[in-house]
Amino acid sequence: MPDSTLTLLDSVCSQCERTVTTSAMRTTVEGERLCPRCASDVLTCDECYELTRILQRTGRDDLLCAHCVSGLTRCQDCDTYHSEVTTTVNGRQVCDCCTDLYDRCYECDRLSLETFNVQGGHPVCGACRDERYHECRECETLIHDSEYYCADCADPEHDGIHYSDYKPAPRFHGAGPLFLGLELEIKTPGHVLRRAADTALDHLGELGYLKEDGSIMCGFELVTHPMSLDYARTGFPWTLLTRLRLLGCYTDTDVGIHVHLSRDGFDSPAHIYRWLKFVYRNEIPLTRLARRRSSWAVFSPTARSSVVHFANGARHSNRYEAINVQPEDTFELRIFASSLKPQQVQAALAFAAGSVEYTRTLTPADIARRRGWEWSAFTSWLRGRPQYSSLLAELEDLACAS
Repeated sequence: MPDSTLTLLDSVCSQCERTVTTSAMRTTVEGERLCPRCASDVLTCDECYELTRILQRTGRDDLLCAHCVSGLTRCQDCDTYHSEVTTTVNGRQVCDCCTDLYDRCYECDRLSLETFNVQGGHPVCGACRDERYHECRECETLIHDSEYYCADCADPEHDGIHYSDYKPAPRFHGAGPLFLGLELEIKTPGHVLRRAADTALDHLGELGYLKEDGSIMCGFELVTHPMSLDYARTGFPWTLLTRLRLLGCYTDTDVGIHVHLSRDGFDSPAHIYRWLKFVYRNEIPLTRLARRRSSWAVFSPTARSSVVHFANGARHSNRYEAINVQPEDTFELRIFASSLKPQQVQAALAFAAGSVEYTRTLTPADIARRRGWEWSAFTSWLRGRPQYSSLLAELEDLACAS
């Protein structure tokens, strides 16, 4: 027998609670049972034509019920529903119409409401700016992390700065037998490059020249002709370094001091061997004196074990060793960090010359009985020789004088 209570409930309008015949009732998408009069006040879905209390607008301006809109995505900017939306940098889903409010990041190709113009006028999102860009050292232009200066502030040309392969005939200054060639890498802000180069050339005269260098984005490498240590102490224009520093020139961990030592300044292959051996045995105090440990001047085990071959004229394929043995006429001591402080540059030259002189007369007895290879023996030898006073002063400042 039919349940009369259920039949009665099915015939009661959910809104006005009037009783009507079951066949006359209308059901909404939300499950409401309505009488014909109440149903006339409810809208219908443009897709399924069912009654619904809640309609959502689509990008085509259709009004759809919850069921028909379930396969679409709501734009979080205009609240309309679409079959396709785009996700922004911040995770917002927006329709094609709303993308006009956004810029597309030049780096990651995603939409961003807030972008930053980088060099070239390209917009980038905040994440890409933080990960890949920084301000030019001269202005506020955003440039790629691989660069130091924007195009407007980059290294201007200067007739006095030669290409990196420039190598004039050497002009020797002072008395040998050992001659030193200084290579001092210097960075400059773009706007002072011309003045800095002119200042350096005016002070150097015939003693040196300027070159480009791959490790310097803006600046130059100051190179001297061969000079004895005595000549360098009095003939090099040391006030130039202070002037360059006051102009805004600077040095950092990317640049160094290289000292070329003439091969003719050594007495014999045995003397070369003793010098190479001494340098490679004293890596720890030397890296402190040099103020850096660099991949451009490595104390490699391979080079250390090969000093006897280098002393007899062998060449090493890698020039980025503590001592580059590739040049035909010189040994290149590469260990020192660059500097615009006179004492530090003088100390580099003094060590180059002093270590050669120290090992010139180093005997097997000195090595066996007086620990001649050790750093303390070398610093004791320095103390009685005033020509190395700048080196001793630097060693004292660095607390490695013994």
